[in-house]
Amino acid sequence: MPEHVAIIPARGGSKGVPGKNKRIVGGQPLIAYSIAAARAAASIDRVVVTTDDPEIAEIARGAGAEVVDRPDPLAGDASPVIDAVLHALEAIGVSDPAAVVLLQPTSPMRTAQDIDAAVALFTAKRAPVCSVCRAEDAHPARMYRIEDGRLLSLMPELASERRQDLPPVYHRNGAIYVVGPDQLARREIITVGMVPYEMPGESSVNIDTELDLMLLEAVLARRS
Repeated sequence: MPEHVAIIPARGGSKGVPGKNKRIVGGQPLIAYSIAAARAAASIDRVVVTTDDPEIAEIARGAGAEVVDRPDPLAGDASPVIDAVLHALEAIGVSDPAAVVLLQPTSPMRTAQDIDAAVALFTAKRAPVCSVCRAEDAHPARMYRIEDGRLLSLMPELASERRQDLPPVYHRNGAIYVVGPDQLARREIITVGMVPYEMPGESSVNIDTELDLMLLEAVLARRS
C-alpha cells in the first residue's frame, strides 16, 4: 500500500548559522523537533532524514528516524532539494509513495496536528499543499525597490493604506510541503496551484540567523 513518507533534509553545512540543524535550542537539537512532530503525526508512515553529516545522522537515529546518507554532490549550497528527496526515496526502496511530506528542520514549531491537517488537505483537494502564514508588516505594499537612488513602491496603489485596510497576502513559511507522485515525476516541490495550509506567525519561526535562534528560545520559554 502506498505510504505517506516524511522526509527531513538536513545538510551539515550552513553559512548563516553554522551547524544549525544540530544546534541545541530549548534543550535539544534543532532537528529533533521536526522528527518528533513527524513521528507523532498519525498520517505519517515513515520518517526519513537525509543528511551528509554523521552527527546529524546519529541524532536522527536516536530520535527514531530512518537515515539516508546523502552523497556530497547532493549536499551543496546550490543542490536542489528535490534531488535529495528522490535519492532518499530510492534509498529506502519507495518508488510510488502516496505522498511525500517535506519538513525542513529549520521550522521547529510545526506540530503533528499541522502535519496531519496538511496531509488531509492534500487528500481532500488532490493537489500539492504548502504551509503559509499571513504577512503583516512585511506586506508587499510596504516594500520598495531602489532605482536611480529613489524608492519606488512595489504596490503604489496601496502604499498609503493603513495596515488593517490592506488585502491579506501570505508568506510561504517553509514548514510543510506535501506533494504526490505527479509532482515528484515532474521534479517539483514548489509548483503552481498549491493549496495553502495556514499557520500562525508564532508557529512559523524559520531559523536562518542567530537572531531567529534567540526568537525561538523566547517562544519555547514562553510555551513552557
